[in-house]
Amino acid sequence: MKTIRMLAINAILAALYIVLTFFLQPISFSAIQFRIAEMLNHLVVFNKKYFWGIICGVFIGNLFFSPLLPYDLIFGTGQSVLALLITIIVSKYVANIWVRMLVNTAIFTVTMCFIAWELAIVFHWPFLWTWLTVAIGECAVMLIGAPIMYAISRRIPFEKLI
Repeated sequence: MKTIRMLAINAILAALYIVLTFFLQPISFSAIQFRIAEMLNHLVVFNKKYFWGIICGVFIGNLFFSPLLPYDLIFGTGQSVLALLITIIVSKYVANIWVRMLVNTAIFTVTMCFIAWELAIVFHWPFLWTWLTVAIGECAVMLIGAPIMYAISRRIPFEKLI
């Protein structure tokens, strides 16, 4: 029964990520990204079992809405997998939820180098400049998302939901 619940919650999470990406497509892709759905990445600091819902959401969102297929399936999903796994590992050693969200923000911001690499390959844009622009957008979304996710966690117990 617990497996069915975990599967259902991750499916809802993936659907939420996809819907947010769909409705905000114009600001979710390219060198200046402000993908609001990325704030859902903070869920792994509450419980690592949200990993699959986020990854499925990223993959399907990129599959249906990205103008950079197949690159976004490889680089975008790969970046999310790597960043989430690093966050899950680091979170074992950090007790404070706010610190975990800040660490998560930093990890996602730094690993945007993979998205910059993708854009440099596809469009021949300068890597460092592109990394700066996508990293700023990611950092902003994650910093804005941290207090939002924390506030929601006061009403919905993310740690125990799955």
